[in-house]
Amino acid sequence: MQRSSFPEALADLKERGVRLTPQRQMILRYLKETHEHPTADEVYNRVCEEFSGISMATVYNTLHRLKELGVIHELKYGDGSSRYDGNDTEHAHLVCESCGEVRDVPSPAQELIVSPEVLATGYRLGSFRLEFYGVCPTCQTN
Repeated sequence: MQRSSFPEALADLKERGVRLTPQRQMILRYLKETHEHPTADEVYNRVCEEFSGISMATVYNTLHRLKELGVIHELKYGDGSSRYDGNDTEHAHLVCESCGEVRDVPSPAQELIVSPEVLATGYRLGSFRLEFYGVCPTCQTN
């Protein structure tokens, strides 16, 4: 399944009756068009380049709302920071333990990675988060 584009996500939200301010649209566009996994600060800095009047509170509130609506994902890490992912499909991540880069990669089908022990718990599984940790090629050469 291919990730939804900005126009597709916008149309979906409009159909659901979501209020789409220019600030919300700009944040959504940025996250849908980038393959990066920016922090809220990075989203704020990027959006400020084109919309200088936006506040950090607006960015946080918009990120929270877009996550609630299921059009973006929040990736939380142990250091307390969150990164945001505009790719709304099931996929895995490669995470560099040196520089912190996060990259999307296709994930195996859920049926291939769920063990019999997990199935035996009786949980009805909905989604999963799969991450691989290592050192990216750039950090390997440095």
